[in-house]
Amino acid sequence: MHLSSLLTRFNEPETLKMAKLGRELRAKGVDLTDLSLGEPDFDTPQHIKEAAKKAIDDNFSHYTPVAGFLDLREAVCAKLKRDNGLHYTPEQVVVSTGAKQSIANTVLAIVDQGDEVIIPTPYWVTYSEIVKLAGGVPVLVKTSFKHGFKITADELRAHITPKTKLFMFSSPCNPTGAIYTKDELALLVNVFEQHPGIFIMSDEIYEHINFTGEHVSIASFPSVKERCIIINGLSKGFAMTGWRLGYIAAPAEIAKACDKIQGQFTSGANSIAQRAAVTALLGDLRPTLDMVKKFRERRDIVMQLMSAIPGLECHTPPGAFYVFPDVSAYFNKKTPDGSLVENADDLCMYLLNSAHVSVVTGKAFGEPNCIRMSFANSTENIKKGFEKIRLALASLS
Repeated sequence: MHLSSLLTRFNEPETLKMAKLGRELRAKGVDLTDLSLGEPDFDTPQHIKEAAKKAIDDNFSHYTPVAGFLDLREAVCAKLKRDNGLHYTPEQVVVSTGAKQSIANTVLAIVDQGDEVIIPTPYWVTYSEIVKLAGGVPVLVKTSFKHGFKITADELRAHITPKTKLFMFSSPCNPTGAIYTKDELALLVNVFEQHPGIFIMSDEIYEHINFTGEHVSIASFPSVKERCIIINGLSKGFAMTGWRLGYIAAPAEIAKACDKIQGQFTSGANSIAQRAAVTALLGDLRPTLDMVKKFRERRDIVMQLMSAIPGLECHTPPGAFYVFPDVSAYFNKKTPDGSLVENADDLCMYLLNSAHVSVVTGKAFGEPNCIRMSFANSTENIKKGFEKIRLALASLS
């Protein structure tokens, strides 16, 4: 059987791989603690669910416009004006089946064969693979622990070439939780002003999961706004992962291109999810704020738990719901059965099979000395999982 060579260009997401291995262990009766997936453990707020039920009763059961219902795109524009001080029109918004599709649409609309795409590491696992699918070349820029895993203007400038077409980043960041301040973004903008041919994809899906109280979009800088593509969605801030709804706000030409691409892949997103999204974006944000408060409490608990485990080095994340500790102190140690833990991949598999805790190797995010652990889980499970991790790491010699 000869399948497409396209399949050799990219890898399976490590996050989904760990989730699959975890499900297999659970199916065997193993008491697994899942600290791997990036999914709020909260239910969708009631008022959003009620809007979906009403949409069913109102017979929103037909095909939707490729770019999304007009009133949803208007709601996105209203949200961007209210929360970010940004002016967009509905023609500049495209609604997709999740932010992942929004990212894919964006990359496919911009990147040609051989174009270079700058991605600061650590980065979300799918960025580089979508670039490869488009025939582009990911240029991974290693950031430092010292700078909070955020790219500096000098690092950005050093990696720009005549082939650079796109810059991709997230703030708050998955996997580190890092948030770029207005001053830090301004320094990057100064570099982009010298290179007018580079587009900027700003992934802001974790915007609401922010413990600093301030989110600044790079699109708020007028000199680069017409090159920015904002990625956002409903999954994280509204606990709507399974609803699969994301969107872009972009220059009209980019939005039109994404509409064209999406028309051949999926057409319009789910009709009921779109009706619920209008209510989510324009309705009561108290459930979101309550959820973020819980995430902050859990983050503080996680940082305390990690402080009891020697050898872990980790920033306190200002956003998202992950910690991303450096675990290299445990490399080249032996497990109780004599196996050698050579790297983060080995450590993750040891924790999965011995401690029955699923985490994700930092190699998948471009930082091989780290692992990603999610605190999108109950406090009870977090404490249980970290105690199992502590005991398992203490057993290495």
